Amino acid sequence: MRVEQEVLAANQAFYDAFAARDVAAMEALWAEHAPVTCVHPGWQALRGREAVLASWRGILQGPNPPAIRCTAPSAHLLGESAFVICTERLPGAELVATNFFVRESGTWKLVHHHAGGVARASEDTDEESGLLH
Repeated sequence: MRVEQEVLAANQAFYDAFAARDVAAMEALWAEHAPVTCVHPGWQALRGREAVLASWRGILQGPNPPAIRCTAPSAHLLGESAFVICTERLPGAELVATNFFVRESGTWKLVHHHAGGVARASEDTDEESGLLH
């Protein structure tokens, strides 16, 4: 398997754990030795594995976790680290996300997730580049 495919598989495992509301799988995806951070849409930055995992437990075990799917993921390698840029699609919303991974003991582990809203394309926006005219 090419390295990019390994990273994309780790990224998909993150969204699969989210969709399945699988707390144990979500916890297993996050790095244990490297520092971790997370920025959920509209939240302050979370720092440290315990704070990040506590947020995911709250989201996944909450009464209405959002139905989410990842589209158009692209992996970008930086030696023993990599990041994935993708679109998160939720009912009535679209977010852009960056998921940053490092290799720990031969496995790609999350160290950072950041998702935020995106502006809707309009006639004043170049849809491909996202730049305003």
